[in-house]
Amino acid sequence: VQLQAFGGGLVQAGGFLRLPCPPREPPVSIYNRAWFRQAPGKEREFVIAIRWSGGITVYADSVKGRFTISRDNTDTMYLQMNSLKPEDTAVYYCARDSSPWRRILHTTTSAYDRWGQGTQVTVSS
Repeated sequence: VQLQAFGGGLVQAGGFLRLPCPPREPPVSIYNRAWFRQAPGKEREFVIAIRWSGGITVYADSVKGRFTISRDNTDTMYLQMNSLKPEDTAVYYCARDSSPWRRILHTTTSAYDRWGQGTQVTVSS
């Protein structure tokens, strides 16, 4: 595991959370990175991804307008989650693409080979 994510917790519906994912091993700046989530009894699903060069992102329809992804100059990746809903409750995982400099942002788990340990986000109604 080369990534770690923390910053989750319990929040009321309509609230916000920010999940950081600092890299544990360099370099990560040449890899696309993403967030996935897994709710109880469900498969892990794509949430959002950012291209290695920055500036290009892909969102799942369920989070458009509410979640954003960013990266700072320490290569820490962030997931900003606003207007949270109970259906956002899940374990959130940060992930790194298996290939560097990839032009396409993939939304399937098979394209990512480095995963954080996951952090629980619970949204109460």
